Amino acid sequence: MGICWSSVPGQKPNSLPIVPSNIDNLSAGDTFSLGDNSWLSNNGTREDSQYLDAGSDEDFENGGISNIAVANLKVFSYAQLIAATKNFGRDMVVGRGGFGKVYKGWQKEMVPSMGIKKSAIAVKKLGTASRQGFKQWQAEVNVLGRLSHPNLVKLLGYCYENKQFLLVYEYLPNGSLNYHLFGKASVQPLTWDIRFKIAIGVAQGLTYMHSPEVSVIHRDLKSSNILLDEFYNARIADFGLAALVPSADESQAEAHLMGTYGYAAPEVYVTGHRNAKSDVYSFGVVLVEMLTGLRAIDRRRPNEQQFLVSWVIPFLSSKRKLKSIMDTRLKGKYPLKEASLVARLAIRCLKVEPKIRPSMKEIAETLEQVEVRKYKSIGS
Repeated sequence: MGICWSSVPGQKPNSLPIVPSNIDNLSAGDTFSLGDNSWLSNNGTREDSQYLDAGSDEDFENGGISNIAVANLKVFSYAQLIAATKNFGRDMVVGRGGFGKVYKGWQKEMVPSMGIKKSAIAVKKLGTASRQGFKQWQAEVNVLGRLSHPNLVKLLGYCYENKQFLLVYEYLPNGSLNYHLFGKASVQPLTWDIRFKIAIGVAQGLTYMHSPEVSVIHRDLKSSNILLDEFYNARIADFGLAALVPSADESQAEAHLMGTYGYAAPEVYVTGHRNAKSDVYSFGVVLVEMLTGLRAIDRRRPNEQQFLVSWVIPFLSSKRKLKSIMDTRLKGKYPLKEASLVARLAIRCLKVEPKIRPSMKEIAETLEQVEVRKYKSIGS
C-alpha cells in the first residue's frame, strides 16, 4: 500500500500466532485480508465505528463524492494535474504501490508581493477504478483533510473526474525511511541522530492521531509510509486504511483489507480486531528496522532470520547482544545507551498482548526526555 515519492537518490517463528492460510505466502510490504467477520467485535458490532465512513458503492458508480466536505482542501481539475505532471510522464514517476503511481508535479500560484511562485507537488493517481481503491482514496481525503500536525504529510487537495481519482500532497524531497534504510548502496546511510529524530517525529505524529480529540488509527504504519522532508523531519503518510470502515453491503474482500504483513500486530492475524495499540506494535517493528538496518521480512535471509522481530527480540535486552545486530552502516557511531533505550522501547511495543504495550504518548515522552537531556549536556 505504501508509496514513497522522491527523486533522491522460510520457516515461520514459533513466537508468532498461527497465521490464516490465505497469507502464508506473503512477503513484507504485501497487504493481506482476513476471513469472515474480522471487522466485528465479539458482540457482532463493528469496531472503530467512530471513524469516518469510506463512502458508498453509489458514489463510486456515479463518480460522485457525497461524503467529502473538507473546506481547506483544493479541488484540482484533471487538466491542471495533466499540466503539472507533463501528462503523467514516465520521467515524472517518483513512486509506485498497490494504490497506483505517484508523480512529481509543479503548480504555479500567485503570491502577493512575490508574483507567480512555482512549487513542487506529489500527485498520487489511482491505478484502476476499483471500488477498493476508491474507498481508500476517499478515506484518505476524509481523514487527512481534517488532520493537521507537523509529523503528518500534508494533503493539499484532490481531483475526481470521470472516475479518475487523484490526491495532491506536499512534495517531500528526501523520500521514505524505507528508501534510506534499504535503498541502493549509494544512498548515504542515516546517522544515528537522524534516526532518533525520525523516531521522535513518528511517535509525536501517532500520539496526535491517537489523542481523544482525533481518535484515528493508521492501521498500516511501516517504513515506506514514513516520508522525510528536506531536514529529515518525519511525516506519516498513506492514510488509505486509516478510516476504512466497511459498509453493510461491501464485499468480504474489500471489508477485510487489514494492513501489511510483517508490520501488523499479532491480534490482527488472529481476530482482525485492532486499536491504537496495534499501531504501537507497528511502530516497534519500525524501531527494530532503524536499529538493525534490516527489513521486517526478507526471504533472502536464513530461515531463522527471515522474520526480523522474532529473530532479534532476544538481542534487544542486552547491550552486548544489541551491538551485534546494530546496522553495520552506522560503523559503531551511535551512543549505546540511547540505542539500548530504543531497543527496550521496541521490546515493550512488540508485546503479544496489546494491553501490555505502552501508549504512543508514553513512548513519545520517553524519547523527548532523552532528546532534552542530550541538548542540555551539549549546552553545559
